Amino acid sequence: MSDRVVILGVVGAYLLLSLATGWSAGGRSRDDVQGWVAGDRGIGLVVMYFLTGATVFSAFAFLGGPGWAYSRGVACLYILGYGALGFIPFWFLGPRAARLGRRFGYVTQAEMVAARFALPPLAAVMAAVSVLAFVPYLALQMKGAGYVLSAVSDGAIPEWAGAGFVYAIVLAYVLRSGVLGVGWTNTLQGVFMMVLAWSLGLYLPYKLHGGVGPMFQTLAETRPELLVAPGLTSAGDPWTWSGYGSAVFVSAVGFCGWPHLFMKAFSADSVRTLRRTVVLYPTFQIFLIPLFLIGFAGVGFSPPPPQSDQILPWLLTHLDLPGVVVGLFCAGALAASMSSGDAMVHAAASIAVRDGWRLGLGRGLEGAAELRAIRRTTVGLMVASYAVAMAYTGSLVTLLLTTYGAVVQFFPAVVATLYWRRASGWAVLGGIVVGTVVTGALVLAPELRPLDLHAGLYGLVLNLVVLVGGSLLAAPRSDDAWLAVAAGKVP
Repeated sequence: MSDRVVILGVVGAYLLLSLATGWSAGGRSRDDVQGWVAGDRGIGLVVMYFLTGATVFSAFAFLGGPGWAYSRGVACLYILGYGALGFIPFWFLGPRAARLGRRFGYVTQAEMVAARFALPPLAAVMAAVSVLAFVPYLALQMKGAGYVLSAVSDGAIPEWAGAGFVYAIVLAYVLRSGVLGVGWTNTLQGVFMMVLAWSLGLYLPYKLHGGVGPMFQTLAETRPELLVAPGLTSAGDPWTWSGYGSAVFVSAVGFCGWPHLFMKAFSADSVRTLRRTVVLYPTFQIFLIPLFLIGFAGVGFSPPPPQSDQILPWLLTHLDLPGVVVGLFCAGALAASMSSGDAMVHAAASIAVRDGWRLGLGRGLEGAAELRAIRRTTVGLMVASYAVAMAYTGSLVTLLLTTYGAVVQFFPAVVATLYWRRASGWAVLGGIVVGTVVTGALVLAPELRPLDLHAGLYGLVLNLVVLVGGSLLAAPRSDDAWLAVAAGKVP
């Protein structure tokens, strides 16, 4: 039996295991919106840990992370920087959102924000921005899955076919089981990719250089620019500290802005579980270290990969490794892709229907009709993301950074919603619109940035100016009872 058949057999077995795990979770919650979107608010600590961790560290970690280490050196450490900081605000924001969700039935971020200000258009705008950010991020996961299957099959499976096959499986268990399907598959995938990341991250430096120490010694002699902080740009020039620092800041602040992550506040079984997740979450960063080692190990390898993001599958298929080993490691890369993709499409569809269509546009959908609409939207968003994935040819991490510029605009709105009595709904709405438009314009025309800063930072500053200034000019609201529930002062 050829190695290619063995590799594809191992990958296929893993995909079937993921499908079975996600599918079987469907009977553990009610088949309604509260069950499909929030898991009947009963998710415990272990599943919550992997649901948040594996959701965020995805194809960009298993493919883009090694790709940046390979091509841009220590610039990849920005991922560790924002990952260690990004979940801290959830210690304060998550419990408040959870209390409000249990009292008023909220299951999405925009639903909660719009309810505070009794402003349905706010939900519509947040839904639109969310979907615009989710589609390219989901496309990133699909692109990563296509890379892997194309590489391990020596091109016999084209990227378009590999991505389509993997995400047909994701679509099946998400449609069937909702957030519990996402949670239980993420637990499986999280354990799997942690074990494989460390195994491969220690083995490849040994295989290619004789160990981690000799590997860095070789780099210091042959490619010292890769070891000089903050690293290189995509063009190979030194990355400025302002560009690096603003990338860390925008990503860290935007971390809790991601709607699919924030929605987990409405799924946890208790506030205690949420806070324990925040404390434990940084440990998930540990598995990124061996992934960076993989990228560094590939520097100087001949022949080089066609794209830096393909360095991991490229090394696996060009080294003399047993087919079973290669298959397991490729399954780990697929696990990273799927563990984010499933959460994103689940959240995006829930937000599009519940916040955009039902609340923002005032269209009457209740009960079973709303759940059917969410499931149909899941299919539509999957198709749209697949089209973007097949058209996009740039870096996976660059695509990730772009999406963070959009979702970071939600952070001021959420903080104002949960903490500031003086906040005005129209000012919140204006801040999100201004921040998103400015960010988008500077992404499309980077030459307009006066300094080398992340485009999202410019948008965030103007967002805050509009939110604070508009709120101070508006007539005060009386939301003390609502904020008291958030603070836990009302039983």
